[in-house]
Amino acid sequence: MKIQILGPGCPRCQTLADNVHKAVQELGIDAEIEKVTEMGKIMSLGVMSTPGIVVDGKVKGTGRLFTVDEIKKMLK
Repeated sequence: MKIQILGPGCPRCQTLADNVHKAVQELGIDAEIEKVTEMGKIMSLGVMSTPGIVVDGKVKGTGRLFTVDEIKKMLK
């Protein structure tokens, strides 16, 4: 599984990255986690508001900070 965290590196983006790591750990899944900070790449995914989360190439959520529980639901 590949998870991409989209955002310029702001505090909300870092918190989202922390939440993604916690969710992956709690679910016990093997995942590659990548931070995407380049706005051109973010926009090429169709995302106009950050932070965002992409799982296996599919945008799962944008524009707000997602909780660990919300992320776990996205990953199931």
